[in-house]
Amino acid sequence: MSNQPTSGLPPSLIISSRDLARLEALLDSPVLSRHPAAIALMDELNRAEVLPPERVPADVVTMHSRVECEDIATGEDHVLTLVYPNEADVEKGRVSVLAPVGSALLGLSVGQSIEWEAPGGRTLKLRVRSVRYQPEAAGDFHR
Repeated sequence: MSNQPTSGLPPSLIISSRDLARLEALLDSPVLSRHPAAIALMDELNRAEVLPPERVPADVVTMHSRVECEDIATGEDHVLTLVYPNEADVEKGRVSVLAPVGSALLGLSVGQSIEWEAPGGRTLKLRVRSVRYQPEAAGDFHR
């Protein structure tokens, strides 16, 4: 999975310390330790700037954020909620952080783009257009 913006440089990522702690606990699971999606997510976490939840800017995608993204190739809009694996439901737009698009979205800000390879080898590119809901901005520190 590539998480590259259009400039070719890795986008700067911001992660809340709360999300980091929960995701590291998830990734410590023996079942996930060697899973490619878990390894990709750990790589993302390792390069992120970690902030206390109350200092995370409102335009950053965090866990349980509801975001509007544009498919750059088609111009289609998608509304996605970034969730933990047990909460995922594609029909409801609830994308697991362990899915390639989920781990790529985590920590991005409005205006940043991601690129990843979909099943079948097709490259997809999404731009974050807005963060409709973010738990940290809403003061919801219990999600």
